[in-house]
Amino acid sequence: MVETVSGTNRSAGVPYSELLAADSRTVPEHLLDDSPMPPGPSRVPTSVYFSREFHDLEVEKLWSRVWQLACHEDELADVGDYLVYDIARLSFLLVRTGEGPDDIKAYRNSCLHRGRKLREQPGKTAVNIRCPFHGWSWKLNGELNEIPCQWDFPEIKPQECGLPEAQVGRYGGFVFINPDLSAEPLTDFLGDFDDHQTTLPLERRYKAVHVAKVVRCNWKACQEAFMESYHVVATHPTLMESLGDANSQYDAYENYSRAISPAEVTSPHLATVTDWESDPDGRLYTRFRHPITGHIYERADLDRVEVTELDGEVSVFDSDGTWLEGKLTQADPHLCLWIGGEQLPKFEDVTIPSTSRSDFPERRSFLAERKRKELVSLAGDTADSLDIESICDAELIDAIFFSVFPNWHPWGCLNPIQYRFRPNGDNPDECIFECMLFLPSPLNEGRPPPAPVHWLAADDDWTLAPQLGMLAKVFNQDLYNLPQVQLGLKNVANKHVVFAQYQETKLRHFHLLLQRQLDIDYEELLEG
Repeated sequence: MVETVSGTNRSAGVPYSELLAADSRTVPEHLLDDSPMPPGPSRVPTSVYFSREFHDLEVEKLWSRVWQLACHEDELADVGDYLVYDIARLSFLLVRTGEGPDDIKAYRNSCLHRGRKLREQPGKTAVNIRCPFHGWSWKLNGELNEIPCQWDFPEIKPQECGLPEAQVGRYGGFVFINPDLSAEPLTDFLGDFDDHQTTLPLERRYKAVHVAKVVRCNWKACQEAFMESYHVVATHPTLMESLGDANSQYDAYENYSRAISPAEVTSPHLATVTDWESDPDGRLYTRFRHPITGHIYERADLDRVEVTELDGEVSVFDSDGTWLEGKLTQADPHLCLWIGGEQLPKFEDVTIPSTSRSDFPERRSFLAERKRKELVSLAGDTADSLDIESICDAELIDAIFFSVFPNWHPWGCLNPIQYRFRPNGDNPDECIFECMLFLPSPLNEGRPPPAPVHWLAADDDWTLAPQLGMLAKVFNQDLYNLPQVQLGLKNVANKHVVFAQYQETKLRHFHLLLQRQLDIDYEELLEG
């Protein structure tokens, strides 16, 4: 039986404030902040995830009017470098126009002659922007450069034929755009978000990994799957022994929110579950004891998993959890996928770290010290300026992840993970999920070039991007759910979904901001 009712607005177990109090180092003020979202309506119409009308409203009032992450400035290092940023049916061409840090412009990626996209792929050191269709061209600063047979366009006034622009803002080495020229500055939009980026500022990192995958679900449904830890108990059984999922802290601010999931703390869902003996033959990817049932899942072959019950009975399932033979007819599909699905290189002998449900202070301290040593090696000449010895345990090991409205999700402190979610073209039933890893960068010379995008199609397995490490296996579990979420949303009888008051704080906060941006009220839609 998993933990259900605690009698408070948090799960039973060690609160995050107690973990911070036991930290071996001084904890920064921003980590001590507790900013829960007030209770309120949590119903969301299912149509917002698939209707063409809602998608069109987002194009008109969200993507055309909000600050959004477009690229990293390292991708526009030299004059004439350019990059295409597509969002729904909109497209923008970002170009470095000069050597100054602010010499970046974002143009509508359409030729003013017949509308052809000016560029489809990124490029280097262009001297002008020339349309491949008829040869109209513009200078890097957006001024009209040339019209072949200009005599045939007597009504054209060159001085009025510059490329239409979007606003450009820079933060932490990233380039943001806003198509609304009257919108507030990016710094005002982000507010005090910078107060949370003190240990390793974003501008002192470089893009080491960038993987983008097409997913068959709406961009909002996709990002919402990564905005809470409530799903860990069902979707990620391999994490329950070492992640305090239901003890996570959730905070809501102005245009961003935060979640903190403590590491090396056993899930509260296991509080009343048998503490199974360690499996001496356990392996992270090939043999794993389910933390709730105690059943051992072992890889027999690709797409074949043997599940051994407590009495020794063995049943066989495929990697989707479909029963093949044996007395046991139901198995955890996510653990079957983990064990029997596609694997990462050199997966066979990866051991399972030893865990205990009672010695979490020692476990947290031990892991933090190991992370400090790893950081010294990883950071190079950045290490001297980081004062690594003073960084608290929580910043080194806990999952501290932000969501900046509408679709940028940078993890905090020293974690390199960043997510971005976008509609896949004009299709509300598909999206592009991007995972980027930003590692510490040398302060002086030797800053590595940004990693190119590694694209995965909708049917590609995440393990085709082994540079993500174990994240690839975790994402496979998440993506097992999401296409079925998109289908199920169209079948909900009462036409709405409901969010938890606390554990789905970030989802509630996002939809509050989305309603404001679109100037709509979900409750009115549900009553209409």
